[in-house]
Amino acid sequence: MLRGTKKIGMASLSLLLAALLAAGCSGGKETGKETEKKPVDGQSQTTEVGYPDKLSYFVYLDPNVSATLKDLSQVGVYRKLEEITKTKVEFMHPSSDDQFNLMMTSGNMTDVVEANWGKVVPGADNYIKEKRIIRLNELIEKHAPNFSKLLKERPDIKKMITSEEGNIYAFPFIRGDDYLLTAQGLFLRKDWLDKLNLKVPTTIDEWETVLRAFKEKDPNGNGKADEIPFLLELSGINNSHAFVGAWGVTAKGFYQEDGVVKYGAVQPQFLEFIKKMSQWYKEGLIDKDFATTDGKLKDSKVTGNQLGAMIGFSGSGIGKYMGLMQDIDKSFDLVAASYPVLKAGDRPELGQKDFVYNGMATAITTSNKNPEATVKWLDYAYGPEGHMLFNFGIEGESYNMVDGYPTYTDLIMKNPDGLPLSHAMGRYIRAYSTGPFVQDRRYMEQYAQLPQQKQAIELWMQPENKKLMPIVMLTPDESSKFSSIMNDVNTFYDEKVTKYIMGAESLDTFNDFIKTLKGMGIDEATKIQQAALDRYNSGK
Repeated sequence: MLRGTKKIGMASLSLLLAALLAAGCSGGKETGKETEKKPVDGQSQTTEVGYPDKLSYFVYLDPNVSATLKDLSQVGVYRKLEEITKTKVEFMHPSSDDQFNLMMTSGNMTDVVEANWGKVVPGADNYIKEKRIIRLNELIEKHAPNFSKLLKERPDIKKMITSEEGNIYAFPFIRGDDYLLTAQGLFLRKDWLDKLNLKVPTTIDEWETVLRAFKEKDPNGNGKADEIPFLLELSGINNSHAFVGAWGVTAKGFYQEDGVVKYGAVQPQFLEFIKKMSQWYKEGLIDKDFATTDGKLKDSKVTGNQLGAMIGFSGSGIGKYMGLMQDIDKSFDLVAASYPVLKAGDRPELGQKDFVYNGMATAITTSNKNPEATVKWLDYAYGPEGHMLFNFGIEGESYNMVDGYPTYTDLIMKNPDGLPLSHAMGRYIRAYSTGPFVQDRRYMEQYAQLPQQKQAIELWMQPENKKLMPIVMLTPDESSKFSSIMNDVNTFYDEKVTKYIMGAESLDTFNDFIKTLKGMGIDEATKIQQAALDRYNSGK
């Protein structure tokens, strides 16, 4: 999966192809003066290229942009980038992964393609062999001085973005500080805790006590038993390992113990986690409609003063709801909780932690008529001016330098049109999401501006996370086999785990659940991950 799994009709796919053909995949001629560098001391001759005059760019449009704008060309970073480079960019924003797959299969590709190349099937090496994307190693050395400098200073990053066959296949999104690696975890209604004289829970047993109190003691004070103690979201469990990590395993995913890869859902500890969630659901401690609650319904449960605890992000969770409730309930307050453990005083083993490189990157396709100039254009973001532009936008408009610190203006922090912070940022920068640049810690220091958010990030950074799998590269054969297995496994997992928690299926059948997973090939998928981890650890 690249970004989402939403399906679209063939008409939409045909329209995309027509648009791609009309765009002409326009890597075209260069703008700017070309200068030839003469050989010095016997070194080979190199040529300095200009920027391309136009580019077509395939990239998923983040909701923070689409909330107020039609495409990325209207965002401050690209308006200014066009002014600097004179490169006109035509963005194409797909609505599903099907459009990516159709485009790459057809060969009618945009000049550059931004996607999660860490999860592309059958892998970047295969796309290079099929002449869909370009190997960038030599082009980067010749035409990307900023990015080349980064790779020399950070060989770990070079290792992460180099394929099994030694190819650098894309310009990556890089998180520039450990502070940026953690953004998700558990948080609760602090005002409810205070009213009931309860402390923030740290263990599974303490969580059970708090959730029961939320259900039984009318913390919203309306005299009705309408409180929803906890909204369980399986995607949040899978991504953050909240609760399940207390048993030292993942849920829908792989982890490692001393270099040995394991799949969480077939471990005995996972059954203990499911038993606890099933018990909580039966007691009414978990939202009875958790399986069908979408973002809008979750928002209404929070603003309706019903929801007591959830898994969410520091920005789109804590920050969002503190803002939404500001004029509704002055007493409303949220507090983050550390990842729960089984025994008081233990340090959490697993939590949400992103990687310096998470697979998101921008490749250059073989449809591009001038890859040298495109490499130079992409390289701009990794230089000092580009870094400021992608992270903070336009100086004097979206940020000002205050005592050497790039400080967002009121246009961002206190938007005059009442836009949420994330939407205001979406109009100017890309730091709120991903892209081909290095994310700056100072963005997050301002995005997570509330004390509740800052505390949350510090708490959520506590887990050791030694068991988390790194981003490993699969060979084309491995990638195809792994994807085929996991597509079936993931569908089956979601269906069965939901039924087990809701009591729609007896836990007496859990051994059958494991047998079915093994029959689907989960052991083979684990071996594939093991081989990839072994290569990663050996540096091969």
